Amino acid sequence: MYNEFAHLWPLISPPEDYAREARCWKNALRHYLGPGKHKILELGVGGGHNLSHLTGDYQATAVDLSPKMLENSRRLNPEVEHLVGDMRSVRLDQKFQAVIIHDAIDYMLTEQDLSQVFGTAAFHLNPEGVLITAPDYFKETFSDPWIEHGTNRDGSIELSYIEYSYDPDPEDTTIENILFYLIREEGKLKIEKDRHVTGLFSKNTWSKLIRQAGFVFHEWPCPPGGDLRQASLLIGVLKKS
Repeated sequence: MYNEFAHLWPLISPPEDYAREARCWKNALRHYLGPGKHKILELGVGGGHNLSHLTGDYQATAVDLSPKMLENSRRLNPEVEHLVGDMRSVRLDQKFQAVIIHDAIDYMLTEQDLSQVFGTAAFHLNPEGVLITAPDYFKETFSDPWIEHGTNRDGSIELSYIEYSYDPDPEDTTIENILFYLIREEGKLKIEKDRHVTGLFSKNTWSKLIRQAGFVFHEWPCPPGGDLRQASLLIGVLKKS
């Protein structure tokens, strides 16, 4: 998905599908930052679909580990500076009023991974800057199995996907996500399989690690839409040193 098939990401998860969710992110940012076109940093921007709904209000910089996904985001968000980097270790020579991390945070598999990411956020924030993130699942709310599917079209290409997420070992902090892509182009059907391992932590673990990184922890409710997974945003306000 993030390499060979990255060019198909707009069909797998179209930018317009993020509009409702992005309004919640925008409202949270405005609440904590106040008026003005503040500088924000997105870690794990992916194809830039959520960010595309925020760039009119904020001056953004975007980081992602996948150069192919950054190509998608550059096309969608040409005014944004894009950089290749790992959210656990990247260090930029600038500060921001907010650091946002959409569901790319799901790829952090251990508490150490999460702590490193929150350390990255703290490093890049001005005092009383804001961290906003939103994992897809918590241990308390994950339903095994979670099954999702959809079909989207763009010109001569039709893409259907089936995603099956399950927890093979409830004692660890990961789940597996198996995806099938059915790609129809010029009358020919191609079927591809993809496997992703993502993290699964309790809400208490999230709040504990955010606090340990020097933040005051809050939650921001989001009105449920068709996808009930991200019903709230996790907020960290960086304490004054």
